[in-house]
Amino acid sequence: MMARTSVGILRGGTSSEYELSLKTGAAMLAALPEEKYDTRDIFIDKRGYWHMRGSPADAARILSQVDVVLNALHGGAGEDGTVQRILERAGVPYAGARSQSAALSLHKIRAREVLQKAGIRMPHAVSFSLGNALTTGDMSSLVFSQFGPPYVVKPAQEGASTGIRVAATLLELPDILGDVLDAFGAALVEQYIRGEEASVGVIEDFRGEELYVLPPAHVVAPPGTRVLQFAHHQEGSLRHNVPSNFSHTEKQAIAEMARAAHQALGLSHFSRADMILAPRGLYLLEVNATPGLYPGASFQPMLESVGSSVPEFLEHAIALARR
Repeated sequence: MMARTSVGILRGGTSSEYELSLKTGAAMLAALPEEKYDTRDIFIDKRGYWHMRGSPADAARILSQVDVVLNALHGGAGEDGTVQRILERAGVPYAGARSQSAALSLHKIRAREVLQKAGIRMPHAVSFSLGNALTTGDMSSLVFSQFGPPYVVKPAQEGASTGIRVAATLLELPDILGDVLDAFGAALVEQYIRGEEASVGVIEDFRGEELYVLPPAHVVAPPGTRVLQFAHHQEGSLRHNVPSNFSHTEKQAIAEMARAAHQALGLSHFSRADMILAPRGLYLLEVNATPGLYPGASFQPMLESVGSSVPEFLEHAIALARR
């Protein structure tokens, strides 16, 4: 009998996306065939302590017992390069972005600079931090001088739509900016683009293509929704329609943008890009280095639409990690 590969699955964590991470990790644990893989549930609690088989243990000791790691941590230390550096120091192969690229893609302000330099179209935006010696009123005037409302205000480093607010008018902007800055320390004020939302997965060296792009999912939010909220991810109330009703030309543009973004950010193995298809063209919203596999996330239906599956994707990710 062939020795099974021991796969450590990291889940939980200290970020606001703890619950989603537990669900992605559960999906990974359930997907890997037992005859080939010995899965180890590596749980990180909300304070950042690592656990294996229910008892707290040192990260290095836990990692010395596995052949490869799948990272199901969403947001925070799981995506900002912290956990990636721990894995790199332990010398354990892992699937997904390397530490620097992970940190870059989670940091919305820095990622924007890199993506725009690569010629990728994104909504207009202005960023602020608590270090700026401006009142929120001054900040709002500065934004208004560049583009008009409505505005989307986002924390600089959160995922899964955490903390996102919409200012329908200029009058609402100072208070909302103040709230986001107080809660998160840095904020990005983005032009609100009306259009259809798309989510698209990219997988490296899959099905004979260097950068294989899955068919895009048309993201349909509950009626009356202006922007996606954290609760939509938590409740699984978003619909991901794959195949989508986007035209062939639109699908090609979406695929090209997803590839370009993956390469510009220097991501590894896989990623997921979120875009808005507006009457005046396609805009990239952000790129996620750790696509969710929790119920209601877009990656699974995209895989299934091309006759693939979460188990096939994870086995491929493990092979990429160990290469």
